[in-house]
Amino acid sequence: MTKTVVEAVETRPDKPKSDVYLWDGGKGSVSGFGFKLTPAGGRSFVFQYRLRGAKADRRYKIGKFGDWTVETARERAKELRRMVDAGTDPLDHDKAQVKLAERAKRDAVDRAFGVVADRWLEEYKTERRQKGARKGRVRSDSTIQMVETATSFLKKQFGGQRIDEIEDIEINSAIGKIPAAQAATRRNTFASARILWGWAQRERLLADNPFDRLEAPAAPQSRERILADDEMVVFWRASRKMPYPFGPAFRLLALTGQRRDEVMEMEWSELDKSARTWTIPGSRTKNGLPHLVPLSDAAMDEFTALASKCAWPAKGLIFTTTGKTAVSGHSGAKRRLDAAMLVAGKEMGRESVAAWRIHDLRRTVATGFQKLGVRFEVTEAVMNHVSGSRGGIAGIYQRHGWADEKRAALTAWADHLTGLTRPKPVKDEATQQAG
Repeated sequence: MTKTVVEAVETRPDKPKSDVYLWDGGKGSVSGFGFKLTPAGGRSFVFQYRLRGAKADRRYKIGKFGDWTVETARERAKELRRMVDAGTDPLDHDKAQVKLAERAKRDAVDRAFGVVADRWLEEYKTERRQKGARKGRVRSDSTIQMVETATSFLKKQFGGQRIDEIEDIEINSAIGKIPAAQAATRRNTFASARILWGWAQRERLLADNPFDRLEAPAAPQSRERILADDEMVVFWRASRKMPYPFGPAFRLLALTGQRRDEVMEMEWSELDKSARTWTIPGSRTKNGLPHLVPLSDAAMDEFTALASKCAWPAKGLIFTTTGKTAVSGHSGAKRRLDAAMLVAGKEMGRESVAAWRIHDLRRTVATGFQKLGVRFEVTEAVMNHVSGSRGGIAGIYQRHGWADEKRAALTAWADHLTGLTRPKPVKDEATQQAG
């Protein structure tokens, strides 16, 4: 069979509606390789075969004449003949290849990093913790915000790349793009990515987890920033210029020394006006243990102002703009507080306050206790820490709650803080002389 022979094939006059076949023959021919001419003039190459044990022949279309030459079609026929001799059906093989191609196409979409990351993030945001002191609790807004930021960064790095094709060296390179000065961001991004890849492995989206070969970035150095007394004066005056909910929330953070989310998500039912206490349930504390916070006069005044009437509400969120969810947008509120502090500082004739974070208020309170002579054990009790003096054997057998000592410490701190912000009385000349 040659090009000239193929071009010369015509339909049969006696059977004008029947296909005409020309089969390869002679030296170098391939058994089953043929040419087909249809009544409509279609010309194509075919391969006819019968598998061992089959009762009928099957016909495989190689391709159109013109797209295929006689020589290239014959080479393809040789490949098909070898498949048949090995017991493989070419038609079934092609169907399997199509399915594999379709599956690969679906996988390319389903396993695209961006798609996988979005699926994981939605599940992560709604699932409850599986272990630890906060088992069974949903994750805090700050944790979700941190993970969302990390996921957004990772999506920019890997885009539509399949997650099962991302190598450990690529992940290392991506994390390395985060400036070394942002050590906490590096570590948080790595931790979020490790959880994401672990989830993908459990979902059978990848067999090999590259994080088995990766080492977490170094932990950031512990922050030492505290607000000095003169900075706390600026903070206090600036917070007074901020309306509900953040103005009073920031002041209560400074007065109680508790964690940001513990204050921002506070409920009226957690307060006891007559006992002058705030009990944070274990479901809202970092260590999962209920925590009693005695309330100073200054803190009581804040709550009374928030209640807007003599009786405090029996239920509901204290800091909310919707009535249904705790206040959010902490970062924006902190920026507004910084702006107000800049104005307040200028009014006081001092330079701007150096950069600080909300959590630094908690460290400031602890340091203030130290300056006021508060025992270390009492400071840990106020901060609800279970390490140090309250950890290990001591934590098991020494069950003293330090309630009175905590009240004394928080009262002393509140008096110190409010004393800084109140104008000092000026004695007149006569009084000075009498003194």
